[in-house]
Amino acid sequence: MPDRADWIPAAAAKQPLFAGVDLGGTNIKVGLVDDDGRTLAFHTEPTLVGKGPDDVCRRMGAGVHTVAGMAGVAPAAIARVGLGTPGPQDLKAGTIIRAGNLPGFDGYPVREAVSRACGLPVTFANDATAAGYGEFWIGSAREFGSSVLLTLGTGIGGGIVIAGEPLEGAHSHGAECGHNLVDPSPEARVCPCGMPGHLEAYCSAKALLKRARQVLDLAPGGSLARAVAGGAELTPLLVSREAAAGDGVALDLILEVARWLGIGIVTLMHTVDPDAVLLGGAMTFGGEEHPVGRAFLERIRAEVKSRTFPLLAERTTIRFALLGGDAGYVGAAGIARLEHQRLARPAAG
Repeated sequence: MPDRADWIPAAAAKQPLFAGVDLGGTNIKVGLVDDDGRTLAFHTEPTLVGKGPDDVCRRMGAGVHTVAGMAGVAPAAIARVGLGTPGPQDLKAGTIIRAGNLPGFDGYPVREAVSRACGLPVTFANDATAAGYGEFWIGSAREFGSSVLLTLGTGIGGGIVIAGEPLEGAHSHGAECGHNLVDPSPEARVCPCGMPGHLEAYCSAKALLKRARQVLDLAPGGSLARAVAGGAELTPLLVSREAAAGDGVALDLILEVARWLGIGIVTLMHTVDPDAVLLGGAMTFGGEEHPVGRAFLERIRAEVKSRTFPLLAERTTIRFALLGGDAGYVGAAGIARLEHQRLARPAAG
């Protein structure tokens, strides 16, 4: 939850105001932000997908009214709402093509349903694209003109911003960075999407744990193996903890993820040439504040340096993201702000 100490009162907000909704399989997050991206209010509640998309969308719309009430403003004071959902999507149609962990949402008109529920215009975005824009707008990439965010978790999401605009693609599939090809070999690992060799098959939490089980079967010594044998659940956090305690197998597993991630980042650098590449999500191994996180980041940077042009290696910043779980709703609101600004411009000619 965002720190209330960082919220601003409505009287101090720069107008207009925007709401951001971040729809996940477990929780709905709704935030109200001002024109500078500062939070006025925040609300979260369980998604409860079993109740169906009509109910979920009704509660997302109600959440917009909730944050308006928390901030002491009328819902009509909100210029536009941004909605970020998992993809793949048809952004023009306002639908999720394949909802995955949101059963019942395949082909469902989620944008229009939320708009009806809150009585406000809604801009639709991929959730990782929204997070990437949030980091670009007020987060770890705020001083840059372009950036790539990779969200490392159960899967891998991507958000690309070029010259201040989020990249959506001709078919709403822009920035699907987790499905970039990194291994074309016949022995390539298979991604959860069913295709071989994708970045997500090497660098997601699922990939790390699958690889850890393989390695522990072959190398049963060490503290990680003992912890698992003793009944501890094998998680990225456990791998990180044992790596910090000096287990070489655990550290090697993390650095192997870093190597593959570096390969994927090089491809993105050669395609997009961003000012910055950001790493966010749940699997950053403690980030900059933790020795394992620092080792992870340095291994990525070394891999990139060994595979890209010297100028790119020198001038492209690779760092951890800043906003954490707030990036989705902040970025969704920011993308709504972009559309509001576009619609407010006088027509050319």
